[in-house]
Amino acid sequence: MAIDSLKGCLSSLEANEAVRDGILCRWPDAEVFTVPVSDGGEGFVDAVYGAVGGQLIETEVYDPLMRPVCARYLLSDTASPAHFSSDKGCKTAYIEMAQASGLCLLQPEERNPLITTSYGTGQLIADAVQRGAREIVVGLGGSATSDCGRGMLQALEGTNLHGIHFIIATDVDNPLLGPRGAVHVFARQKGATEAMLDELEQRSVAFVSENRRIQGRDCSQQPGAGAAGGVGYALMQFFGAEQQSGAELILDAVNFDTLFSEADLVVTGEGSADRQTLMGKLPSVILAKAKHFRTPVALVAGRITDADALLSAGFAQVFCINPPESPLAECMKSDVAWQRLHEVAKSFNT
Repeated sequence: MAIDSLKGCLSSLEANEAVRDGILCRWPDAEVFTVPVSDGGEGFVDAVYGAVGGQLIETEVYDPLMRPVCARYLLSDTASPAHFSSDKGCKTAYIEMAQASGLCLLQPEERNPLITTSYGTGQLIADAVQRGAREIVVGLGGSATSDCGRGMLQALEGTNLHGIHFIIATDVDNPLLGPRGAVHVFARQKGATEAMLDELEQRSVAFVSENRRIQGRDCSQQPGAGAAGGVGYALMQFFGAEQQSGAELILDAVNFDTLFSEADLVVTGEGSADRQTLMGKLPSVILAKAKHFRTPVALVAGRITDADALLSAGFAQVFCINPPESPLAECMKSDVAWQRLHEVAKSFNT
C-alpha cells in the first residue's frame, strides 16, 4: 500500500490502513506492507518520519495571514536519501511548507494570494538551522501563497545560511512565469479571482527582474520554480536549491524497490485522479517503478476522470471509491471515505 493522502479527508497512513484492512478481510493470509507517502505536500513530514525516523520539532510560527500557529518539522541525524553534499554526518531538517503556510490553515473565505505570505515557512527553516541542521529538505505543496517566497526570505533575514544545502521536494515541474507558471496554473485554487491574476503575475515579473539585475542570473524558468506559489523559485534563486521528486525521495528512503520485487500487487492512489496524475504525480512515479518489475498496480481515488487514459498508461485496475452523483460533503467525511476504501479493497484482482 502506497496511497497519498486524500486531502481534507484521510492521511496517507489512514488510507493505507483502510485498504489493508479490506484486503485482509478477503485474504486473511495476505502479507501487506504499508508505506506512508507524499509528493511534498500535506503529510510530507509524517511520511518521512515513518521512513527514516528522527525527532519531531514543534514550534510556533505565523500562518499565511500572520496569525500564530503551531507547526512541526522533522530533524534527523542522518543525511537525506537525496543527499548532494559531502558531509555525510550532517543533520537534516525536513520541512513541510503546508504546516506553516498551507491552504489547510485558512477558511475558504480567507483565501487571498494577494495578501497571504510564506513567512512562517522561513521561520521553520530558521529554527532548524539554529538547531544545527546543515541540510534542509523543503516539501512544497498545499500552499496558500503566491508571493514568490518573499515572505520566507524576510523571515530568514539575519539567519546565517552559509554552508546550508537546500533540497526542494516537489513533483511540480512548472516554471514561475507564463501560462504554465505559478499564477496561471495554481493561484485560482488559492482564492485568486480572474482580476487578481494579472496583478500577481506582474508582481512576480517585477521580482524576477529585480533579482536578475542584482544577481546576474535568473532561475524563474527552471522546472519546479513555480512550485508553492514561487517558493521553489526563491529557494533556487537565492540558495541554489536542488530539486528532487518528493515521491522518489520517500520511496528511496523505505527501499521501495525491494518491496516491489517481492509484491504480487501494488496499490496506490490519491484524492482525485485524471490525466494530470500521469504528469509526475505520486501514483505515476509508483507506476513507473512497478513497470520495471512487471508488478501490477491498482489505482484508487475519490474521484476518477479519464479512466481510459489511466488504464492505457499501465494501471492494471482503476477504482473510484465513491458512487456516481454522491454528494461531495458526504464523500469528504473521513469515516465514509475510510469505509469506501475498505470495501473497494475487497474487489482487487490478484
